[in-house]
Amino acid sequence: MAKRVRVRAPELIGKGGWINTGDKQLGLAELRGRIVIVDFWTFCCVNCLHVLDELRELEERHRDTVVIIGVHSPKFVHEAEHQAVVDAVERYGVEHPVLDDPELATWKQYAVRAWPTLVVIDPEGYVVAQHAGEGHAHAIARLVEELEAEHEAKGTLRRGDGPYVAPEPEPTALRFPGKALLLPAGNFLVSDTTRHQLVELAADAETVVRRLGSGTRGFADGTADTAAFNEPQGLALLGDGSVAVADTVNHALRRLDPATGEVTTLAGTGRQWWQGSPTSGPAHEIDLSSPWDVAVFGGKVWIAMAGVHQLWAYDPETGTVAVAAGTTNEGLVDGPAAEAWFAQPSGLAATAERLWLADSETSALRWVDLDGEVHTAVGTGLFDFGHRDGAAGQALLQHPLGVTALPDGSVAVSDTYNHALRRYDPATGEVTTLATDLREPSDAVLAGDDIVVVESARHRLTRLRLPEEAVRVESVAHRTRRAATEVAPGRLRLDVIFQAPQGQKLDTRYGPSTRLLVSSTPPELLLKGEGADTDLSRELDLNPAVQEGVLHVSAMAASCDDDEAGGTSRSKTGGEYPACHVHQQDWGVPVRITEGGANRLPLILAGMDQRP
Repeated sequence: MAKRVRVRAPELIGKGGWINTGDKQLGLAELRGRIVIVDFWTFCCVNCLHVLDELRELEERHRDTVVIIGVHSPKFVHEAEHQAVVDAVERYGVEHPVLDDPELATWKQYAVRAWPTLVVIDPEGYVVAQHAGEGHAHAIARLVEELEAEHEAKGTLRRGDGPYVAPEPEPTALRFPGKALLLPAGNFLVSDTTRHQLVELAADAETVVRRLGSGTRGFADGTADTAAFNEPQGLALLGDGSVAVADTVNHALRRLDPATGEVTTLAGTGRQWWQGSPTSGPAHEIDLSSPWDVAVFGGKVWIAMAGVHQLWAYDPETGTVAVAAGTTNEGLVDGPAAEAWFAQPSGLAATAERLWLADSETSALRWVDLDGEVHTAVGTGLFDFGHRDGAAGQALLQHPLGVTALPDGSVAVSDTYNHALRRYDPATGEVTTLATDLREPSDAVLAGDDIVVVESARHRLTRLRLPEEAVRVESVAHRTRRAATEVAPGRLRLDVIFQAPQGQKLDTRYGPSTRLLVSSTPPELLLKGEGADTDLSRELDLNPAVQEGVLHVSAMAASCDDDEAGGTSRSKTGGEYPACHVHQQDWGVPVRITEGGANRLPLILAGMDQRP
């Protein structure tokens, strides 16, 4: 076995303290003898949520040797609130200790540049691997097996129970509800996300009429009692009276028949979509990626595909699904649907002429017109957010998850991280605040003269009378909490580090196995180096006249079992086949042009950067 590069792991420190440890403080000394996987995440980030799900099987299989430690490293101001992190840990079913690091102290110590990032620490306290983005669970599992064998032989492996302490369950009727729908008879249907169910409430928005789904995380069609969901979110009423359900973590579009309680699958395979997978075809054969909301627009069911920063559409007439807008690049770019960029679209609302959407990571309110053109009403990009009313061009939101069309042609925005309900009026171009003191509102529905808000972190629906006058709120503006990387003007060497997992090699059977896409905000930042190519290293030329901006870097690498090493995986039918995996990550790197700044920017996709 080749000798590994090892670096002493910095201590785990965070001002917010520890969650899921029964109030016990942890340090690396207490974890010595265990294989530690440090997961740098933030709860706004859908890619981080994907990684939480990727790690579940590994966490269960190696529970006596592996300790996963989540280090919560916030992007938005709201994510630096300790109670919000506690809520997120329960909301997403995190069953390992989490360090709340609101000041990004541990993030900086480990030189992390992206959410999510995984760092593997061996039983002697040394960093032996780092991975950014999704798709690395298989590589980490192989490394864990190697480390188990190596340190068992050395006598440095310690087995036993980990430090995780489960929190006490709370007896609320709903638990982190996501979206709501007013049924024709006047009752409400709510996605009870953390309990993996749909719940029908009476017209009072409080009394539980029935629960739909087993309540156990899973993917199964069937009756109201036997069907299974996995963190369902968006709901939309279809023309035949049935309900389309965005079954988010199952990467599927489901159908509920309210009359019988029967649940079936409209689209999706249960597998997550990856770059290179088909983007259109028979709905049951196409992979989806974290569908977050649904709405009927132009005769089709539009899907806010948060996991790949796109809008897709399901056609009930043909039973097909296809990309409708977006390139998979994360950001805010308007224009023709095929060229637009989104960033975790998470809320949809349709009128006759517009499909409104809450684009959460850009803190933006946007819309698609009947010609397929994408427009932005409020929001400027990935790194500006806050709570500011007034003209839409300077107004600010903070990670909105829901949007609701109002009868007068305006829209209400569930401004989730501002704990507010906002309003945008296209006639005047003004943004106002309708209500405050909500707790992580994620959706709202009209019910007569009232608007019923999903207060996700208060585990309830809250009925408000639509106010005639706006609430006055003091303006607050923020930038992302990440510090900018200081780089020198002129030539900058961009190196994406990728080392194929042990026993695998780059998959070149069908051409180049790597892809690198580079762009910038503003576009003037890059004089040279933008665009797509297959080399993971590139020379960039930075414009000295642009003082600061963001480099958008998207990297992908495909690896398969090395036949010479005899690597194979066994299928369920007993046959052997080479196991292939896609590794991908998008970085948005804030940079500041400074004389004497760095002239090399290393971004780790998988492996260790061995250059000084």
